[in-house]
Amino acid sequence: MAQSQAASSVTYIGKARARVDGPLKVTGTARYASDHNLPGMLYAVPVGATIAKGTIKDIDTARARQMPGVRAILKRGDLPPIAKITANFGESLMVDEPRPPFDDDTVRYYGQYVALAVADTFEQAKAAADAVAVTYAAETPNVDPHLVAKETKVASERGNAEKGFASAPVTIDALYAISPETHNPIETHATVATWDGDELTLYETSQGVINHRNVLADMLGLPRHKVRVIAKFIGSGFGSKLWPWSQSPLAAAAAMKLGKPIKLVLSRPMMFHAVGHRPRIEQRVRLGASRDGKLVSLQQDYVNSTSILDDYEENCGEATPHMYSVPNLRVTSGLAKRNIGTPTAMRGPGAVPGLFATESAMDELAAKLGMDPVELHLINEPQLDEGLGVPFSSRHLKECLTLGAEKFGWPKRDPKIGSMKRDGKTLGWGMAACSWLAARFDCTAAIELRDDGTVRVSSASQDIGTGTYTVMAQMVAETLSIAIERVEVVIGDSSLPSGALSGGSMLTASLIAPIDAAIAAAGAALITQASAGKNTPFSGVDAKKLQFSRGKVTAKDGGSATAFDEVLRALKVKSVSGQGSGEGTFGIEGKPKFSSHSFGAHFVEVMWQPEIARLRVSRVVSVFDAGRIINPLAARNQIEGAVVMGIGMALFEGTEYDARSGAPVNANFADYVVATNADIPALDVHFIEYPDFNLNTLGARGVGEIGLAGTAAALTNAIYHATGVRVRELPMKIESLL
Repeated sequence: MAQSQAASSVTYIGKARARVDGPLKVTGTARYASDHNLPGMLYAVPVGATIAKGTIKDIDTARARQMPGVRAILKRGDLPPIAKITANFGESLMVDEPRPPFDDDTVRYYGQYVALAVADTFEQAKAAADAVAVTYAAETPNVDPHLVAKETKVASERGNAEKGFASAPVTIDALYAISPETHNPIETHATVATWDGDELTLYETSQGVINHRNVLADMLGLPRHKVRVIAKFIGSGFGSKLWPWSQSPLAAAAAMKLGKPIKLVLSRPMMFHAVGHRPRIEQRVRLGASRDGKLVSLQQDYVNSTSILDDYEENCGEATPHMYSVPNLRVTSGLAKRNIGTPTAMRGPGAVPGLFATESAMDELAAKLGMDPVELHLINEPQLDEGLGVPFSSRHLKECLTLGAEKFGWPKRDPKIGSMKRDGKTLGWGMAACSWLAARFDCTAAIELRDDGTVRVSSASQDIGTGTYTVMAQMVAETLSIAIERVEVVIGDSSLPSGALSGGSMLTASLIAPIDAAIAAAGAALITQASAGKNTPFSGVDAKKLQFSRGKVTAKDGGSATAFDEVLRALKVKSVSGQGSGEGTFGIEGKPKFSSHSFGAHFVEVMWQPEIARLRVSRVVSVFDAGRIINPLAARNQIEGAVVMGIGMALFEGTEYDARSGAPVNANFADYVVATNADIPALDVHFIEYPDFNLNTLGARGVGEIGLAGTAAALTNAIYHATGVRVRELPMKIESLL
């Protein structure tokens, strides 16, 4: 009790807090999907196609079946039926590659699963998979990086963009391209499946356990209550683990057929084949402006590659309609089919690549006008979302721009190319603005108040490394005025109250309402029992005259307050529970009342040494308007990680396909280069806190993806300032600067 009272003066919301799950992770106690080892478990290794286009003529498994420890070599027709899924986001039934594994003999991308080796050990399964001989009728694949869409559609339009562009005195017309990016979380995709003859349990690498359960149940023809998905800890996902991929139903179907637990863990090269990627994107941006910098026209036409199987669209125009004030705007999109695996959402899908193009074009316009880029942004700040015609729920981009410029020292910038020097090196200073949507998903949570003063909060959500365990504990501790150590957070299990996805930087905002409602429901249950029970301070008092606040029961007209644990002990009741829900705002049809987004600005300094062709990122200052920040430490961690990804996007990352075989040729960490500590300077992150109460009662918005938006453009704009070379294709190649 003393602990609870002592905590009443502690504020948890808005305070930096170390991860509550940190000790489990640093001691190795946290168990990720592939850490689960079950009695009698077998190991499975997929056999991937070695062509990207053609037909399977024969699969010879004779040699593989005779190898030591091999239990089965499974191919088309050997597994229980796996159904095709029609994706439906509103029904939590999403999958990017709806084609079931082994569905036919047509090969559409390199690495497509054609068989599955199952053995007593991983080594035996890998050897058996390598021994499977597949004969193909191969055709020449199309992995051409030059993209032409067969047809385009208008994503957003207002005014007459063509006419506005033709009449503008100053124009920019440029093509920007982004190479395919592969997510590459440290934890590769993994499934451990066990079937007891009636129920299926999956230990998964999933960013959405409810969606994963629904998809697997429907694929395998099982009632949803007979499928359980567990994902207690996830080694990040960046979007690749939002929806199930083919290895999950393969492992599940194998477990059902063989009656043994199956572990299937993808290798690093397999991560480049069949679990999604950000596709190649080409964008043409045309800007028209008056000589004083006011935009009169904006056109953005983008095409992204997609698989032969599916029509994945990278929504590059997501931020464009609301980002700038411009009367004439047109955004179009198109798809180019390729013999590649199906693309998927990657951190900041749509807005991140889209803002690379539009923010690069804005910098080109500023240079052509002889205007400071920050000033150009301020001149074109909209008063409302001109795409939707509604006010912003909260928009403080101006403050981000001005504070960022101040922190960076932007007023000292000499706009002349290559004019700034330090320590014998040429400096380049660049900036870019950014935006990311803010919304909520449908979500449910439960609260259990216990007689020992502890509280259990649960939801079938998950923590992908962003700090969800900690944020949930902070919310409960704050609302109930108890020590955070007394809060148990239980997530990552589809058997819990239906939770939300860890995607779109929306989970935290989605959890606030259901946690508040669950606490209120548990408090109401406690009041009912306190009023009706004997030996409590409130025995016989009308329940309508009591209230539950800050973890205590008290009379509405005043008087002494009694903590929930004291009331429970007086009642000789172990616990009371309550459940609450919150409605989502994402994907709701119709015109919203407000336009909800987060905003920010990046300022980047690069150092260029032409004598040895050496480019370094030497300084980054980032400022964000992301509503109220619940945990500044976790939020800063998220932004720093996103900026690192932005540096990788601009300078290093790009998946390359062999035109002959269609294989990703750099499918490993030796050849697919990512940013490392040696590439990253000290990162200076700032938040300007304007709570957005239109989104939730805490005024909080997500911070997972906004940090990546705009980073690449700020960096390439800095490169131009140092070298005079416009980088319009990512990743930048050093040859471009020579």
